[in-house]
Amino acid sequence: MTEATYLHSTRTAYDTVAVDYERLVRNELNAKPLDRAMLAAFSELVQAPGIGPVADLGCGPGRITAHLHSQGVDAFGIDLSPEMIAVARRTHPGLRFDEGSMTALDLEDDALGGIVAWYSTVHTPPELLPTVFAECHRVLAPGGRMLLAFKAGDQRRHLDQAYGHELSLDVYWMSPDRVADLMSEAGLVLDARMIREPDESEKPRQGRQAFFLTHKPKGSRRNTSG
Repeated sequence: MTEATYLHSTRTAYDTVAVDYERLVRNELNAKPLDRAMLAAFSELVQAPGIGPVADLGCGPGRITAHLHSQGVDAFGIDLSPEMIAVARRTHPGLRFDEGSMTALDLEDDALGGIVAWYSTVHTPPELLPTVFAECHRVLAPGGRMLLAFKAGDQRRHLDQAYGHELSLDVYWMSPDRVADLMSEAGLVLDARMIREPDESEKPRQGRQAFFLTHKPKGSRRNTSG
């Protein structure tokens, strides 16, 4: 099967920037109390007795995986880029990191107690997001939670350079209402949303930032629509 062009471009771009990306974003959460608050709420919700592990999808160099682990969460990371996975394993040697794609996760149905997708859907063309959300629904156990962070808006920006390297990468801003509809169509129930204004580190190129907390209803069956 031929790989989708955007997956190839995304992998190539992040393989190229992996080392510098880790260095530049390593301490980014320290200056983002609202982002940490959403992660804290998610961490509390996924630590109920008997709940499954949490997957950090599109984990990059593993900073969110490590943050979740520091909060007591049984977390592991999955990323499309083998170079990002290599950096994550070197940086956080006590944690698990696997190569994989959000569009076809090598996980059993109902395997996870939680999913974090921290800006990892921003390179997915909007028309393909239903595939990603359906896959998230499939691997979440009933009652499992999903935290999604993304860029709020309505635009596509093409990057020719980022993190000190030349590359070719599309970044999508999405309407929060549209994302909420797509997640609902995939069978995920929205529990909370936070939209915050860009902070000083994100101006002027970045816009508003969105954070959705959802869950897969108990008794929910695998969503096979689409």
